[in-house]
Amino acid sequence: MKHIGAVQAVVTAADDFDREPTFAELDALVVEAPLIEADVELLDVQISLLDRTPTEVDHQRIRRARRKVLAARRTLANRGGAVASVVA
Repeated sequence: MKHIGAVQAVVTAADDFDREPTFAELDALVVEAPLIEADVELLDVQISLLDRTPTEVDHQRIRRARRKVLAARRTLANRGGAVASVVA
């Protein structure tokens, strides 16, 4: 009787995608967290306005969220971090 099991080491070994983040990656996430949160807030505002006509208060919410994203990007850029996403 033949043993049924993984013949290739890649199947059973830990892959690059199947690992915990390194300390450097976690530090990068901490540095970029304000930008990520500002982007999420802007998306929340935009999604909430998809099915209705924006009022003046809604326009203010969008402007405030965009300013927050730009401020977070400015702060990140001044720290020397890379900014890759684009403000819509």
